[in-house]
Amino acid sequence: MNSSNPFKNLKADLPASVVVFFVALPLCLGIALASGAPLFSGLIAGIIGGIIVGALSGSQIGVSGPAAGLAAIVLTAIGTLGSFENFLLAVVLGGVIQVLFGILKAGIIGYYFPSSVIKGMLTGIGIIIILKQIPHFFGYDANLAEGFAFFDVDGENTFSEIINSINNISLGATLVAIIGLGILILWDSVLTKKAKIFRLIQGPLVAVVFGIVYFVITKGNEKLGISSAHLVSVPVPEDITSFISQFSFPNFGAITKPEIWIVAFTIALVASLETLLCVEATDKLDPLKRVTPTNRELLAQGTGNILSGLVGGLPITQVIVRSSANIQSGGKTKMSAIIHGILLLISVILIPKLLNMIPLSVLASVLLIVGYKLAKPMLFKQMYELGWKQFVPFVVTVLGIVFTDLLVGIGLGLGVGIIVVLIKSFQNSHFLHIEDKSNGKHKIKMTLAEEVTFFNKGAILKELDSLPRDTYLELDVRKTRYLDNDIIEILEDFSIKAKNRNIDVKLISERGIIENPSSYIQFFKLRPKTA
Repeated sequence: MNSSNPFKNLKADLPASVVVFFVALPLCLGIALASGAPLFSGLIAGIIGGIIVGALSGSQIGVSGPAAGLAAIVLTAIGTLGSFENFLLAVVLGGVIQVLFGILKAGIIGYYFPSSVIKGMLTGIGIIIILKQIPHFFGYDANLAEGFAFFDVDGENTFSEIINSINNISLGATLVAIIGLGILILWDSVLTKKAKIFRLIQGPLVAVVFGIVYFVITKGNEKLGISSAHLVSVPVPEDITSFISQFSFPNFGAITKPEIWIVAFTIALVASLETLLCVEATDKLDPLKRVTPTNRELLAQGTGNILSGLVGGLPITQVIVRSSANIQSGGKTKMSAIIHGILLLISVILIPKLLNMIPLSVLASVLLIVGYKLAKPMLFKQMYELGWKQFVPFVVTVLGIVFTDLLVGIGLGLGVGIIVVLIKSFQNSHFLHIEDKSNGKHKIKMTLAEEVTFFNKGAILKELDSLPRDTYLELDVRKTRYLDNDIIEILEDFSIKAKNRNIDVKLISERGIIENPSSYIQFFKLRPKTA
């Protein structure tokens, strides 16, 4: 792919950017609402995340904007710091810290998360998207301020919101959502294969246009109409002065307050982690399997957060919902992310009244398709077939995300993944050959692995303690490149036990064979450093 010509793939990037725009718009507003911040701050973050971060990032298909995972932190921080202007200063400083992370090459952290956890993250987010959009699908928009955590800020949870929606179905909004979903499925599975025009004009755009037309036609109809409570709500400035007045600016006078710096570090750490995990996930989803330079991504995100904080925007991360929508819609290069940011900017300035005619339920139908593509049931079968060491961390991550929140779910999955590694390390510390009998003694050969650490203490100690009396043990360390001091101490103690139990030991190393070594510590100290 010729990256020197950013417009080469415009016929793929432009339709994808439109889809990402319609996915991002309600998310920008909803996250701002959930964060207890002005609605306009979410749009600012979406615009900067698209245009600025999109241009600076090395990711070709990642899309950045305000993140639901930070909503709880933002909500708490605004109250703790006393004002939104003080919080904006923390966002700016958080961006500076992220830039330092990039300079210090901290981007490698993302590579230490197992593939099973990353796949679990994607699937869990897909399920959460579906569950969170079901109420909006039925026209129940009482809690637009919800994030993507299981428990909402008002005390409700994901499943109670679904039950509430069933008891409060809005006929018009539901009808639009069902028809919109039908358009999306038909477009995706049938029409795109029939003619090129259906690949150029994306299904989500058609569904949204249908939603606007339906709202206009049925306006005033009590049964089939859609009330303003079920529509997108973008701030509508009356003139240029009122538009400019929507911007807020950081209070640099509070820069010496310790609590400002604590929030700044929290934002930098959480935003960086979310971004690095998203980068890892989107690289896996990328059909072209391109690799995003993670340190450059931290520099781009830090710059974006500095600018966002300076003009009144929320903190920015790369976001898997927007990024996956971009990939699934055929986005090829970063132009898709940049154009989506330009569309947000143009729409906020020129057509806010038109945007406010879009039913939230039709946007819910778009997100249901996005969620399904992330959490296809077939993936559970594929992970199960890979074995329990892949399946257990995958399932724990999914359940953790669905029933707690994104970071807790990832943490649980990572914890289980580490336990699996420890179990594998326990099992692979040595190879024990089948015993036979020679000269009246049991003959057993134990071959130690290439690297033996304190994780392997339990397994090796168990094997040595279970050796019967009158045994002839061959201990082969020729393949061992690293032997932890803890293991050497176990062998040292075993030399005493061996004499008491009439066990003869033959130590086989690259230096030769030693019968009944008197000191393992001295022997391994004298081994070559490469061993």
